Amino acid sequence: MKLKKLLSLVIAVVCLAAVCVPFTSCNNDEDQKYTIGICQLIQHSALDAATKGFKDALIAEFGEENVEFIEQNAQGDSNTCSTIVNDLVNKRVDLILANATAPLQAAANATATIPILGTSVTDYGTALNISNWNGIAGGNISGTTDLAPLDKQADMILELYPDAKTVGVIYCAAEPNSEYQYKVIKDYLATKGVTANKHTFNDGNDAAAVSAAAAAANDVLYIPTDNTAAACTETILGAIGNAPLIAGESGICSGCGVATLSIDYYDLGFTTGKMAAKILKGEADISTMKVESVSEFTKMYNKSRCESLGIDTAALEAKGYTAIK
Repeated sequence: MKLKKLLSLVIAVVCLAAVCVPFTSCNNDEDQKYTIGICQLIQHSALDAATKGFKDALIAEFGEENVEFIEQNAQGDSNTCSTIVNDLVNKRVDLILANATAPLQAAANATATIPILGTSVTDYGTALNISNWNGIAGGNISGTTDLAPLDKQADMILELYPDAKTVGVIYCAAEPNSEYQYKVIKDYLATKGVTANKHTFNDGNDAAAVSAAAAAANDVLYIPTDNTAAACTETILGAIGNAPLIAGESGICSGCGVATLSIDYYDLGFTTGKMAAKILKGEADISTMKVESVSEFTKMYNKSRCESLGIDTAALEAKGYTAIK
């Protein structure tokens, strides 16, 4: 009788173990799979780097086998952004990365439930029409900003071109964040006795004519972080001749600028990816997450452009500038 009881007890323990092992495995967070939608406004080096950083952060967190990315590029068309984002919403992705302002606006209009993280967005208050911006978008939106310290970029203009009296600011009229940057730069330069003149183009088709006019009318040119401008730097370069141009970010500078004070967009995207991981794991409430930024900005110069204009790159390096790679 005792032997039968002992055998029954052993069988019961074995059966319980057999049930518990797969149950524990099925509830392991490491086995959770996520589908992430990515809408990128346009293909250029800065936005490409941000997307790569974002993906790398999530792969590092969850493993490549547990993250599926549905990645699409709007080729600079805001209407296409809406089409892409609506498709992602219909696919019920777990989170949306909106890379640049137009995708962020499209995503905000498309869903109030799926978490949305922006990146490469300069000013969320302007992009989302939020008055009294306090750093938190609320609802289902947060992200990272690529806004560099505009006063320091203006100081860079004055450092490199101390005799300049007029600065032509070139940007796309359809980008509200560029308008915001122009206003900040204009007000700051005014305190230094320098006039900032606005030169806006509608798209790549009139960028050359506008840029040429700006070069003819000003001592120095400046392009803020503007995605449309970043996509047509070759056109702008061909139009401005020998006019010096300071850029808001390294991608534009590498195409047509002399120097920039820029962030690392890969790091910006990686920071966004870490935010996404916290949201997906339930460790953070997106409605209370502050928009983040990277803390380091680097003074860079475009070696080939400097050489073509006869600018002493050794002197730039002595002032703390590094060549764009």
